[in-house]
Amino acid sequence: MTTVPGCCRSGSCEQMFKARFARKSLRRFRKKGLDKIEQAMIESLPRDVLVDARVLEIGGGIGAIQAQLLSAGAAGGEIVELVAAYEPYARALAKEKGLEARVAFRVADILEQPGDIKPAEIVVLNRVVCCSPDGIRLTGAAARLTTRMLLLSFPRDRFVVRVVVRVLNTSFRIMGRSFRVFVHPRRLLCQSAEDAGLVVVQTGRRTAWEFVALRRAL
Repeated sequence: MTTVPGCCRSGSCEQMFKARFARKSLRRFRKKGLDKIEQAMIESLPRDVLVDARVLEIGGGIGAIQAQLLSAGAAGGEIVELVAAYEPYARALAKEKGLEARVAFRVADILEQPGDIKPAEIVVLNRVVCCSPDGIRLTGAAARLTTRMLLLSFPRDRFVVRVVVRVLNTSFRIMGRSFRVFVHPRRLLCQSAEDAGLVVVQTGRRTAWEFVALRRAL
């Protein structure tokens, strides 16, 4: 894996996603694997898109989804993160899966450095847009980087979820943290991807989260 220095947007995320959080994420994945939303995202990929594809997991953390896709037939991939603390744990997971020669890790901001990121057949944006006020822009940037499909998950825009998010953000403010959680309207997220030439082909939802699979229009 390779890495480059961190970027200026990473500050608030680094307050939350420290090495301890990354370590817990890896431990949880080893014990339980992907959750139901993540598994549904993977199952939404047609075989002809998956086989021999390059995967780009933006905000991928330990790279759990990417690891599953590579194990299922994708050729290689890259994790692009704002937080460098994930790298040793992403490397550990790749090694466990025998994938270390097929994946890379980079610390970068795709909104600031879009030209530095190589496009991929499959782009994954899993529970990332809720970590930024620029989630809608981030979705559009991710959509422009995919040549085949974008897998996007985000909090459901419903009353109960918004109440929980409001409580979380209040607690962050009291603790003096600048990190906030954002609930972006599904319509605007999808529109951002559609403006980049993608069309929705599948959706799924649970109580608090939902996903959308989008494919590049022919």
